[in-house]
Amino acid sequence: MTWREWAAAEGREIRSAHRWREPRDFDAAGPEGKLAPDGRPVVSYASNDYLGLTQHPDVVAAAHAALDRWGTGSGSARLIVGSRPVHAELEAALASWKGTDRAVVFPTGFATNLGVLTTFGAPGVVVCSDELNHASIIDGSRLSRARVEVYRHADVDHLRHLLEAAPAGERHVVVTDTVFSMDGDLAPVDSLAELCARHSALLVLDEAHAVLGPDPDLAGRDVLRVGTLSKTLGALGGFVAGPAPLTELVVNRARSYVFTTAPTPADTAAALAAVGVVRSSEGEALRARLHDHVERLRSGHPSPIVPVVLGDEARTLAAAATLLEQGMLVPAIRPPTVAPGTSRLRVALSAAHTSAQIDALRTALADL
Repeated sequence: MTWREWAAAEGREIRSAHRWREPRDFDAAGPEGKLAPDGRPVVSYASNDYLGLTQHPDVVAAAHAALDRWGTGSGSARLIVGSRPVHAELEAALASWKGTDRAVVFPTGFATNLGVLTTFGAPGVVVCSDELNHASIIDGSRLSRARVEVYRHADVDHLRHLLEAAPAGERHVVVTDTVFSMDGDLAPVDSLAELCARHSALLVLDEAHAVLGPDPDLAGRDVLRVGTLSKTLGALGGFVAGPAPLTELVVNRARSYVFTTAPTPADTAAALAAVGVVRSSEGEALRARLHDHVERLRSGHPSPIVPVVLGDEARTLAAAATLLEQGMLVPAIRPPTVAPGTSRLRVALSAAHTSAQIDALRTALADL
């Protein structure tokens, strides 16, 4: 069998399971736009642009200014000639925002998790990972060459058992999302931090979706905070913030930092401007607006990721199609992204949504 024949057979298998996926162009600036292939107007409830900062005039202007000053690309890795002054400025702003010694910027959040976990994972290390962690954490753990133990979702007692059962002399890394991307629920961060401190374990927190928290006080602890520039900050990239000895080692050891081109000046400048917005009174108002949207759709839910679990794949696809006919783009999430029997509509809310759009979605979901 040739490679083309093999690929065609694999494709047929995916199609026969009704799990074939293709990207659809969404011609939009903000939640409203036109969706391919027929150009129908829709409101998207699928973006991770939680505060609407992709359209903020200060963020857009900063990207334009960076293009004018430095051009479209960095042209090299950070450790060669790819570093621009704006990269260091952004890292300083991120470290200040997160209350850490230092931050290190990567081209994507996925690359950040790969870099962090392969830097600190090695033979003689146990990586303990929540069973619902993001794919980038799973892949980073696999690539790390450490022994990987998966603990039950948000189960501190199970994690405690794994840490206590590890052979003497092994070092420990505990890694978790703080807000889980498919359920929108929270990790027990305070309890995890206390447990890691007792066992001298390095805690790695992926805060990609933590626009509404949690925001724990981690001063003095061995904690690395992984974040993204691509969601709350409305740009593109990732970062890790933490104690200087740890972040400086990342700069020297993380292959997804050392051997890749630096983030573009425009993305970096946009993220820097976005940090300024997030830390301002305007940012507080945007988070309050987003929180109000969440309360209107599902009172008491802790994040802007609101799942509507329907279970059956066909039923979930039909529900997404029904919403699309009403001009509402809500993606159907199904295996292998989530476990069999847990297919769902994944609603992602933004401060850029209007109250009327949230009310329309609430009514449509109730009708389903």
